[in-house]
Amino acid sequence: MTASTVRAVTLPDGTSAPALGLGTWYLGEDPGRTDDQLDALRTGIDLGLTLLDTAEMYGDGAAEELTGRAIAGRRDDVFLVSKVLPHHATRQGTVDACERSLRRLRTDHLDLYLLHWRSRVPVEETVAAFESLVSRGLVRSWGVSNLDVPDLDRLVGLPGGNRVQTDQVLYNLARRGPEYDLVPWCRSRRMPLMAYSPVDHGELLRHQAVRGLAAEKGVTPAQLAIAWVLRLPDVFTVAKASTRAHVVENRAALEIDLSQAELDQLDRSFPPPTGKVPLDVL
Repeated sequence: MTASTVRAVTLPDGTSAPALGLGTWYLGEDPGRTDDQLDALRTGIDLGLTLLDTAEMYGDGAAEELTGRAIAGRRDDVFLVSKVLPHHATRQGTVDACERSLRRLRTDHLDLYLLHWRSRVPVEETVAAFESLVSRGLVRSWGVSNLDVPDLDRLVGLPGGNRVQTDQVLYNLARRGPEYDLVPWCRSRRMPLMAYSPVDHGELLRHQAVRGLAAEKGVTPAQLAIAWVLRLPDVFTVAKASTRAHVVENRAALEIDLSQAELDQLDRSFPPPTGKVPLDVL
């Protein structure tokens, strides 16, 4: 699989985004690792992992600054995602936060801007701000993160709320709750679900069932866990990698197919939900 053939998902507005992207949580916080992290992000872009996911929260802007350096001269090659903190998500606060993020990222627009999670700020204020940012060309589209079905039902009933493009949530082998109702809700609207932490903050790498099947297939536990998330055509995911080798490892997950027997084997260790499960967060 070459960079040009990375599978993509299609957002409701018709925009395409790579099915596997680069996460930046915790990046940019250690000056001694800056060069390795920049190399990792640039390598990912070279390999077709052109979705970069960041947030103003990550390192209090440090991850956005690092991302801005990584995409310098290549802005048109990437699909850039950032997030607004809930306590900034008022009508004016969202605009101000976006403008600060753009300065740190050294760009004039975001491809996708997300509300990081819900707070006491009325979501209609955030939606109005998002729509304003779209009309000004500072944001091409917007979405949400860590919202469950009841919140989404309310969101799409608000003026402009039906223009939500994705919901980014914690979804992986160990956190399968979204499959019960959130994945079907998104599917009914032809809205891909964006999964974060496909290896569950590293916990899945130590799980015997993951390690055992990965060894049988000749892949790494991380590749297996990422491939499992990507088994659904309407799910895309971001995985953090702080070194070139880690990026190359993650990229290879796109080439892994899981048989029904292998999926059944994983189901026995990580049973799918049989009822409503509240969203997990990290």
